[in-house]
Order: sequence, then C-alpha cells, then structure tokens
Amino acid sequence: MNSSPSSASLAELDTTKLPAHIAIIMDGNGRWAKKRLLNRVSGHEKGSDAVRTVVRACREIGVSYLTLYAFSTENWQRPRFEVEALMSLLKRFLESEQNEMVENNIRLRVIGQVDRLPEKVQEALHQTMKATRDNTAMTLILALSYGGRAEIVRMVQEVANKIRHGEVDPDSITAEMVADHLYTRDIPDPDLLIRTSGEMRVSNFLLWQIAYTEIFVTPTLWPDFNRDELLQILKDYQSRERRFGQV
Repeated sequence: MNSSPSSASLAELDTTKLPAHIAIIMDGNGRWAKKRLLNRVSGHEKGSDAVRTVVRACREIGVSYLTLYAFSTENWQRPRFEVEALMSLLKRFLESEQNEMVENNIRLRVIGQVDRLPEKVQEALHQTMKATRDNTAMTLILALSYGGRAEIVRMVQEVANKIRHGEVDPDSITAEMVADHLYTRDIPDPDLLIRTSGEMRVSNFLLWQIAYTEIFVTPTLWPDFNRDELLQILKDYQSRERRFGQV
C-alpha cells in the first residue's frame, strides 16, 4: 500500500497511463499545526493552500476527476469552534476559487449529506456549482459531510423503497444498480487513492468505489503536500500492474 517513489517530472509521465480519477484523503492538518505550536485552525488554513496546489496540478496534468475528502460525517463530533472554522474556511475557499474554476474549465460537484452544512455554505456551493456546471476539462468533487457507510445505507434505503413499490425485483439487483444509487452514480471509480500523514486506513471513504483502486500512503502531512510529490506518486502508479482480481 505504501512506497517511497523517486522524484519525477511531468515530462517523465506517460500521458496514456494517467489515472482518470484521483481521490485524496487530506490528513494531517492538526499535526502540522501542533508541530509548529499553532492552533488546529492554522493547520486547516495552510491545508487549503495545498488544495489549490493539487487542483491546479491535476488540471495541468490532465486528470479528469479529482475527489477530495474535505469533511466527514464523523468530523461533526469535533469541537464546535473547529467545525465552525472549517465551515467558514470552506465558504471562503468556494468564493475565492470560483473565478479560477471557471477560467480553467473545472466543474465543481459535491457528495455527502449537504443538507447538514450551514445554509451559507450550501449557498456558496450551489452558486459555484451553477457557475461551473458547463465546464468540461476536469471535475472537482468535494466530499462534504460524507461517510461511506452512510452512503451505502442511503443506497439500500432507496433500493428497498423501489422494491416496496414494485419498481424493482430483488433478484434483478446488480452491482451496476447499486452503483447507480450512490452519490457517485455518474462518476468513474477512483483509479488512485492517496492518503497523506501516514495513517494506514481508508477512514470510511468511498468504501464501495475503491474496491480495485490503487492506494498510496505518504507520511507527508497534508499542508506540506505539493505538486512534486503528486508527480512522484503518479510515476509510482504508472509502474504498477492493475489486475482487477485477474491473473
């Protein structure tokens, strides 16, 4: 799951073997701040700079889909001041980056329990999604108030409701039908999952979608993650043989 790739440049990458969809668990903001005797909010603020860097790099490289695990269903249990700071930071990020997304042909999507977010954050999300809905070069997906188990429960409820109303025969349920009832119904499964901060777990992220995703764990804390390391990881990804359970 984890390795240490050598340095790489964009010219070294095989453009025919790029992952179409990269998903990232952005972890380590709090530890980054603690190491510098700063509060956790300062770590989140620095982490937003890394978000900008990675979005720009993926757009430059030619990645079609980028999913960022920005706020989980479990994160609601954090101290109130930290949650409020995260929501405020998210709102500012959406407002400040909207023009750049439009200019760079990036479409914004969101997955998760959006109705749990503060109203002003929901408004900023809807405004940015509306402004970018016709963009085609890359899709940026923010996982907000997202949990993989909650997503699967929601899917089961939707399918069960259709069975109850006679719209679906239980014997006709397929993996494709399940996927069609997830938040990501029209988004391809990730080819590559990156987790920063060295933690060796997937933390309830895209549990159905990452069944055959290549995983890379880096010890780098998210605020320190940069374009060069992303290129290194992509070079490592291109050296792997994806078998999807086959020989």
